[in-house]
Amino acid sequence: MFQPLIFLLTLLVIAFAAKNQSLIIAVLVLLVMKLAGVEAKTFSFIQGKGINWGVTVITIAVLAPIASGDIGFKDLSGAFKSSYAWIALLSGMAVALLAKGGVTLLAEDPHITTALVLGTILAVSIFKGVAVGPLIGAGIAYAAMKIFDLFK
Repeated sequence: MFQPLIFLLTLLVIAFAAKNQSLIIAVLVLLVMKLAGVEAKTFSFIQGKGINWGVTVITIAVLAPIASGDIGFKDLSGAFKSSYAWIALLSGMAVALLAKGGVTLLAEDPHITTALVLGTILAVSIFKGVAVGPLIGAGIAYAAMKIFDLFK
């Protein structure tokens, strides 16, 4: 009972030390839910649906300039004249494919989530990273494991 609270409080201290607002908010929300006693059903629901919600929110943020008119078809066609745009296009495709592997890995081997979450927390708190890493991290891990298996 106390171990999760101590863990969350430790993460909160790290988040404050790193001045990472996203991590602070996430930990505080979970602490409030835990202290309110609503974690039994809520945490498993969030765990099951949270990544999809996060991807949806990120997608909305990425598409907002299109909706606002800041980016239009002219910008899209112009972007393909740049070599950097092609690099970005291929990178976006690679990341989406890696994330697909990450979903597979997390479904097949959920205990790997602990290491991925720890890696994400360390990157966010120490290196000022952004906490979108677990899914992509799982995808990279999945690809690395498949490559490792080829040479094993």
